[in-house]
Amino acid sequence: MAVVRRDLLDRIRDLERQVRELSGRSQTRPPLDQIRDGVVRISDGGQLVVVPPGEDEFATFTVGEWPDGAYGMVTRRMDGTLALTVEGESEDRGTWRLWSRDLAEPDRILVMDDRHSPRHLGRPWLPLQLHPTAAQSTTTTAWAHAWVGTTPVHNAVAVIRLSSYAEAGGRVRVRMRPKGGEATVVDEWTVPAGKWTEHTLAQPLNGAGFLDDVALQVEHHSSKRRTAIETRLLAAYSRNTFTAAEAPTPPTGRESDTGKADSPLPVETNEDEQDDKGGKPAANTAKN
Repeated sequence: MAVVRRDLLDRIRDLERQVRELSGRSQTRPPLDQIRDGVVRISDGGQLVVVPPGEDEFATFTVGEWPDGAYGMVTRRMDGTLALTVEGESEDRGTWRLWSRDLAEPDRILVMDDRHSPRHLGRPWLPLQLHPTAAQSTTTTAWAHAWVGTTPVHNAVAVIRLSSYAEAGGRVRVRMRPKGGEATVVDEWTVPAGKWTEHTLAQPLNGAGFLDDVALQVEHHSSKRRTAIETRLLAAYSRNTFTAAEAPTPPTGRESDTGKADSPLPVETNEDEQDDKGGKPAANTAKN
């Protein structure tokens, strides 16, 4: 009977042990529908889409390349209504919008940034501070302050609606002064004698950056001494731009940031930049 060397038996036992270990590990590996501590990258176009079971008309989540080559994201609710969008448009670098859950008006936007003025909030529309003075009703023929206020800027366009009554006629004007700037007349009009006259102005907040203070003054005077003029404030709020022409001019020394790249978050830098800084590679799929 042949004699088997002891070292061969030991080596066979080691091989059997390694096979058992490998077999056990194969049974504990992550399933194919999970990713552990890894990076998923979709590059050179394409989208990641999540579609509800049995649905072929919409996806609850879509992120990736849009038709014009920019990148964006759409999140929908289970009924298909929009919930959150970051619109992939190269022109404005992606306006983001939060949509209403109201089924009667599913296209209502609750919160967004301004499409044409990238430094300002779009919605919600917020009130402007204007307060009455003792000269809200006056008989002077010189300009007198009827309403004054200083307010932080949130939206790009100021909307002020006024109603005035002058016994013998008069004039009303609105002046605006951005932080660090000069007061300028942005609108002025005549009030006919003997009737209430309503006037609405929509004025881009030129020279004012986001959260900068802007001073507003409503002034009026009578056309005849000892006859009164009264001006009432009906509304004062700021809103988003409706057209590109309404985009306000930038503050002095601060050019518009349209077309400039956003400051990247740490997870938005690419792997090469992370490696150069000695950091961990980023888990991000976006093209820079």
